[in-house]
Amino acid sequence: MEGEIKNLIKASLSVLASLIYCHFISSKIPKGKLRLVSLLPIFYLFITLPLYFSYLFPNAIASLFISWLANFKLALFAFDHGPLSCDQSNSLLQFIPKALLPIKIKQNEKYPSSQTPQNSPKLALNLATKVLLLTVLVGVNDYKGRFHQKLVLALYCCMVYLLVDIIFGVFNATVHAILHMELEPPSNEPYLSTSLQDFWGRRWNLMVTNLLRHTVYKPVRSSLGSLLGQWAPLPAVAACFLVSGLMHELLFYRVTRASPSWEVTLFFVLQGVCLVVELAMKRWFGGRWQLHWAVSGPLTVGFVMMTAMWLFFPPLIRSGADEHAIEECKMFFHFVKEEGLKWIGKLI
Repeated sequence: MEGEIKNLIKASLSVLASLIYCHFISSKIPKGKLRLVSLLPIFYLFITLPLYFSYLFPNAIASLFISWLANFKLALFAFDHGPLSCDQSNSLLQFIPKALLPIKIKQNEKYPSSQTPQNSPKLALNLATKVLLLTVLVGVNDYKGRFHQKLVLALYCCMVYLLVDIIFGVFNATVHAILHMELEPPSNEPYLSTSLQDFWGRRWNLMVTNLLRHTVYKPVRSSLGSLLGQWAPLPAVAACFLVSGLMHELLFYRVTRASPSWEVTLFFVLQGVCLVVELAMKRWFGGRWQLHWAVSGPLTVGFVMMTAMWLFFPPLIRSGADEHAIEECKMFFHFVKEEGLKWIGKLI
């Protein structure tokens, strides 16, 4: 653990120095290819940075936040687009969390929020409730030997949702408390999705969705617009899922340290193909035919969960990464419990 803390300090200082360079040096270089070239060493550093860590969660978080999201934001920054662009009036204290953390400023005119249909049901869970539910599920996992394998995988689906939302939510709350930024929530009740478009475009992991929209979807749609016309959004959507699959494959490789099986890439490609079919059907029927949310909701969530059981989780289970993740959760919960008791003891 002591070695991991030292690695965390080294990595944090490296990232901090890199972002200071980006803010004070690269931002003064004209946007375009020259600025992109000036960022190449930072791209390389951010891609290799997770190799500093031996524990699963620091490795996974660094791979997602730094190797993927920060690099994509800096790629937009090279052409003066995105949340780091010069016209966003970013001070250094704003530039660093915007580049490093999975946050999105609320009601940004350039990057408007996706709107959830007004007739969709509501069942919001706050951060404390999600932490409590995750704690319960981690405890239930100790008895998974008594459950059917499909039930265990359904349990994993719930745990992934809670983990991602808690991690993103904690960073959201921290940035809001320190910098008083109004931030969008990391997700919007994905368990109530009524279509694949609703799940992937409006509800699940909105920070990643927004970033893919501006780094992949818009450029591909623009380049194919003259050739495909009104159908150009469909290959653009497929391209987003392909890129997402490849980035998840890199994340899985970092976490499992096993050769890529390409199952997780296939999972996202499959989601993209099915979403393209859904969008084409909606365009064909012109919105005249639509299932009630009580029917489409379970179908949508069930499809995502079943395909995740088939393609998303097997690489993690084969490598034992699922068990390592749960053990690290237990370690963290035990640490928080012990420190909380010490703090309460001092107060008494």
